[in-house]
Amino acid sequence: MSEPLLQHAPRGLHVYRLGLRTRFRGLTERDGVLLHGDAGWGEFSPFWDYDDDEALAWWRAAREAADEGWPAAVRTSIPVNVTVPAVDGAAARAIVTASAGCRTAKVKVAEPGQGVDEEVERLEAVRDALGSAGRIRVDANGAWDVQTAIARLRVLDRAAGGLEYVEQPCATVAELAAVRRALDIPVAADESIRRAEDPLAVVRAEAADVVVLKVQPLGGVRACLELAERVGLPVVVSSALETSVGLAAGLALAAALPELPYACGLATAQLLAGDVVTDPLLPVAGEIAVRRPEPDASRCREHVAGPDLTDRWLARVASATALETLARGDDA
Repeated sequence: MSEPLLQHAPRGLHVYRLGLRTRFRGLTERDGVLLHGDAGWGEFSPFWDYDDDEALAWWRAAREAADEGWPAAVRTSIPVNVTVPAVDGAAARAIVTASAGCRTAKVKVAEPGQGVDEEVERLEAVRDALGSAGRIRVDANGAWDVQTAIARLRVLDRAAGGLEYVEQPCATVAELAAVRRALDIPVAADESIRRAEDPLAVVRAEAADVVVLKVQPLGGVRACLELAERVGLPVVVSSALETSVGLAAGLALAAALPELPYACGLATAQLLAGDVVTDPLLPVAGEIAVRRPEPDASRCREHVAGPDLTDRWLARVASATALETLARGDDA
């Protein structure tokens, strides 16, 4: 795709808008920008609740993909988990059954308006669909306090027939450490890494067994590799609900890590109602081959954003570019 699809968008930029199959992270649609450079296509799609300063890391990741490319891979395919949103048991079972052989499920919990009964139903359905050998992890997105997390996780661990780990049960590092001390369930840190001024605080507090790294929020593949080395804990690479263009950066990170002991959260193209490529990054036999699909003009026309949304994204690109220029000047 060499030509912009909107006349008033700069050459090499395309603003997309896609529906989601199921409400996820409070969203029913996903939108963002694809940009082209000498190394290929990158994606810039920070969520709208991220301010300009936070969005700068997402811009750097997109620029790395478009202008530099990524480090060499040490593996050719990545084992992935199926992601199960906060749906009922029947829907959860159907999602896992249709997950193209994924043997690990990441199940969303702590959904506003839902209680433990809905979560138990969801986990029991996932266990039934996976069988006894499958692995189940839960993600609370930092929603619980310590006492709620401890009490709820004991119940959910039984319902799941054993949890592989719990991702971000509480919001703060101190709370994560308290939950980790109280339970035998491993703890994974996500928001405490990607939205933290000091991601190494998790390590110093012995608050996590695993870290979840997402390429866009952390500033690119190389930045993630450097952070993984500094943290020194096992890494799970996860997506930020991107198109397959953005997911390719996550695959590049997972492919470049020296060790990859866990399935990664990179099968989220399954959550999209469409994509901007003809060959989306979807799992086969529970793994995704490491590759880099390019946007397809007809798919992009199908999922092009309207003028108002395009203008919002172009303004966001301009802001990110200005902040990047300012940061470079400060570093000089």
